[in-house]
Amino acid sequence: MAVLGFNRYGKAEVRVVRVSRGTGPDGNDELRDWNVSSSLSGNLDAVHLSGDNSAVLATDTQKNTSYAFAKTLGVIEPEAYALALAEHFVSSQEAITRARISVEDYGWQRIGTGGHSFVRSGQQVRTATVVHDQDLGSTVVAGVADLVVMNTTNSEFWGFPRDRYTTLAETKDRILATEVTAQWRFRSATGSGRDYGQVYARAGRTLLDTFAGTYSYSLQQMLYTIGEKILATVPELCEVRLALPNKHHFLVDLAPFGLTNDNEVYLAADRPYGLIEGQVLADDAPDAGLAWT
Repeated sequence: MAVLGFNRYGKAEVRVVRVSRGTGPDGNDELRDWNVSSSLSGNLDAVHLSGDNSAVLATDTQKNTSYAFAKTLGVIEPEAYALALAEHFVSSQEAITRARISVEDYGWQRIGTGGHSFVRSGQQVRTATVVHDQDLGSTVVAGVADLVVMNTTNSEFWGFPRDRYTTLAETKDRILATEVTAQWRFRSATGSGRDYGQVYARAGRTLLDTFAGTYSYSLQQMLYTIGEKILATVPELCEVRLALPNKHHFLVDLAPFGLTNDNEVYLAADRPYGLIEGQVLADDAPDAGLAWT
């Protein structure tokens, strides 16, 4: 005999571009460029077991709601947008008890003097995920993805175990490069005067400053130091999770060409790569609840 387990459904990767005309500094246009995914769960046994669609809010409706909220809410922070959308789906649909909204925010920078021209910055992708449950409330997780950083020195890796399969040489000077995925959890979903953009700016600046300012003996050490510094700098947060793939750079042997290579020419290898992951928690962090589901 089979029974239905956990399930959810939604609309993935709805592309939403919102222009707010003349509302920025000096009457400039403001721009948001989002990739929005919604996922709903609740009392949905009937549709799975008998094909009864009476409790299923169509994914096309979810897409249209994403566009409508972009209009009515205006150019706001992605966390606030996701929170409003999640609460709407749960409050408006009797069968839906939980909504998960994820937003990827693509950055643009102004160019020219007309107030309406932009260039895609492309440095990183801002992320925001909200889970709202009718009984448990809301959790907000934000962060960055695709953030590529490099230290050309001030990194070592040595003292690791060696066995008959170990060929990696120890080093006291190496390139340390990674493509950061960082997520930080807010202590509460909302707060008086909460400025998600300002939190994002402080956390992101701390991440970069810590990476640049830390002498590294391992990528694990770097992970913990970044998480610790973000929590110390941004008290609105209680947890940081990081995924740091090691983007290996290997010295090229130039001896066959009669040349020396004093840590100057490298091969950037894309795979395989080490993947370092971990979480750093404030000692008084509230229970994660639904934050990571």
